[in-house]
Amino acid sequence: MKRSWFTYLLIAGLAGLLVTLAVLQYKGLRQISEAEGEKAHKRVKDETEHFAADFNREIQGAYFNFQTEAESWKKKDWGAFNERYDYWHEKTTYPDLITDFYFFEAKGNAPPMKYDREKRAFIPVETSPALADLRAQASGEKTFKPVYVDTFTLALPVHDTIRREEHIIIHTIPAMTAPTMSMPERYGILAIKLNEKTIKEQILPDLSAKYFGDGEFRAAVSDKTGQPVYQSLKGETTDATAPLFDLSPDNFIQFTNKELLSSIGSERQSSNVIVNSHVENRTFNRTVSGDGKPTTFKIQVQGGERPRTSVFTTSSGGEENSPWSLLVQHSSGSLDASIANTLRRNLAMGFGILFLLAAAVAAIIISAQRSKMLARRQIDFVSSVSHEFRTPLAVIYSAGENLADGVAKEDEQVSRYGEMIKGEGKKLTSMVEQILEFAGANSGKQKYKFQPTQVADIIDNAMAECLRLVDEKKVRVEMNIAAGLPSVHADKRALSQAIQNLVANSIKYSDGSVWLRVGAENGYGKVKIWVEDRGIGISKSDLRQIFEPFYRAKSVVDAQIHGNGLGLSLVKQIAMAHGGKVTAVSETGKGSKFTIELPQKDI
Repeated sequence: MKRSWFTYLLIAGLAGLLVTLAVLQYKGLRQISEAEGEKAHKRVKDETEHFAADFNREIQGAYFNFQTEAESWKKKDWGAFNERYDYWHEKTTYPDLITDFYFFEAKGNAPPMKYDREKRAFIPVETSPALADLRAQASGEKTFKPVYVDTFTLALPVHDTIRREEHIIIHTIPAMTAPTMSMPERYGILAIKLNEKTIKEQILPDLSAKYFGDGEFRAAVSDKTGQPVYQSLKGETTDATAPLFDLSPDNFIQFTNKELLSSIGSERQSSNVIVNSHVENRTFNRTVSGDGKPTTFKIQVQGGERPRTSVFTTSSGGEENSPWSLLVQHSSGSLDASIANTLRRNLAMGFGILFLLAAAVAAIIISAQRSKMLARRQIDFVSSVSHEFRTPLAVIYSAGENLADGVAKEDEQVSRYGEMIKGEGKKLTSMVEQILEFAGANSGKQKYKFQPTQVADIIDNAMAECLRLVDEKKVRVEMNIAAGLPSVHADKRALSQAIQNLVANSIKYSDGSVWLRVGAENGYGKVKIWVEDRGIGISKSDLRQIFEPFYRAKSVVDAQIHGNGLGLSLVKQIAMAHGGKVTAVSETGKGSKFTIELPQKDI
């Protein structure tokens, strides 16, 4: 009883420990998953912002680099513009980004001018419908935009100089507003035509490979209406977004010469920079209000060659108003979904390991219980075998003693004692052979001689060996062997031994019944040999274990029916060695039927 309670407590303790480990593992993996999720979200957000910053920097370089004074356009002095163009062309990563330059005067009906790269000058051209439409939009105060993404055009205003003021119009910053400052009059518009193919087939693929080349995330670009511009995503879920064609600089520092891009290049880690090498002392003022008008920034510069005032006016912008949006999505459809899948996979692996640990503990406990049960059965086997040996040995000893002492002097008595000794010796031999058969089968050293054999011959041989037992118990045997049975590939001696065991068991547990039927039939590619009796039967609980070695039902032991628990185990081993199986059907008090199924011999 103490051992039993100790086993139960041990099992309960191990179960509690496994549950505790499972809870701790779940909480730990959840915390790790949340931390990794935060890192992943921050990383993809940073990469997306860097992607957008690099793209916008290319566009800003093509925009701010060509800010020139109105005097150059009035005098048609193209030196400053050529200087800026050469510098941009030399420093840019994508020299094919700009296809053409057009200039429109704000007043009058002067024809548009187009930049001729060979002549390095702006020359008048005819007004096409597209140019007329662009001029109309860029000239209007309400319709002016720095970016016309539908035509891939940047519009850069050129203002008259007032007290050496220089101006840049920038399309960004939320719809915050300020009182209107007095701005110089617009002299004209410089239209910078961008190469759509360069943007879609060079810049965007290069940046995608740079920031998302490992394939974990997919980058796409859509316009304001949500239509895909570059690649597309699976579904509508996005993990990070950023505005493209954003011309708002983070640092407002006015430039006046070609050193702009050099400074931009040296400040690659700071996005959207406008640089002036002549700035000495700066005062930065920003006036903001909420009336929906543009926000105005004013920088007063003192020192250098002359004082300068730079005015930057921004109209509403931000991600929601940007012409294009960069959309980034995890390859699985969503970063959150990927993190959740990873968590589920880790939990499955962790719980799988715990399950294996629990299964191992259960297997050890079951194995220990089975070993204990087997040990008990072996003890019972030794006890039963000892008893089985003791009876025939006692008979042999008694008969031999009577013969030796001359008690049996008549020939008839001597003959009877001799038959008695012979019969009991045969019993001993049969038991020893059965034990040796079992030992050989379990050691793997049992050798079978398979050959084509007729089933009827095997059954006849088995019944001939059981004839003495049948006559002794006065059992009536019915034979029911179907005609034309196919041959089987079998060891005749071993299979005959299996049938003998079934017949002997049926007679042993007949409970006084004198009826026994042995038969064979062909069915579904199998040859079936069966032995049926009307004995004591087998309970359902015992029926599952009767083919286990050393097993004997409690009712049989209580009834003191002799046996060692090896007979049916040997039948099962012989059937399996022949590629077949043995089954049993029984009902308590009504008898049993054992069937050996063997495969037919291939023709």
